[in-house]
Amino acid sequence: MNLPKLNLPPVELRLNVEEDILKVFDPLRKKYVAFTPEEYVRQHFTAWMRDTLHYPASLMANEIGLELNGTKKRCDTVVFNPDGTPMIIVEYKAPDVRISQATFDQIVRYNMVFRARYLIVSNGLNHYCCVVDYDNNTYHFIPAIPDYHELRNGAICEN
Repeated sequence: MNLPKLNLPPVELRLNVEEDILKVFDPLRKKYVAFTPEEYVRQHFTAWMRDTLHYPASLMANEIGLELNGTKKRCDTVVFNPDGTPMIIVEYKAPDVRISQATFDQIVRYNMVFRARYLIVSNGLNHYCCVVDYDNNTYHFIPAIPDYHELRNGAICEN
């Protein structure tokens, strides 16, 4: 698998081959999972959130199931508030997948269940973050992925 350098800090991945399938260890799920291009992005992105942006690993989870209009779906990553409510949901795409309006439509649909304040979409090269305004039923983009401490202290400029 020929994967590009991402627009994220490098991370040391624990790889393993099981039954001819290349797998990577996911520290959040505490198990080896298939090493796909999307998983490559997820592992780098969650490590960046944990190590650089200070999100506690204990508040992060990968592949969270949800039911939407009678169909079972999976949200790529959810970051929870300390009270257990979703704060951020993240949708990943492989590096060669262009992030489009359809990607945002997907994460907004997932958020109908989670009702998180922040939505993030990344293909490892481009990262987008928006804040949901529930009062006006809209969302708007912010210039960067917020640091956990800034977000928790309310220091994020949301305009």
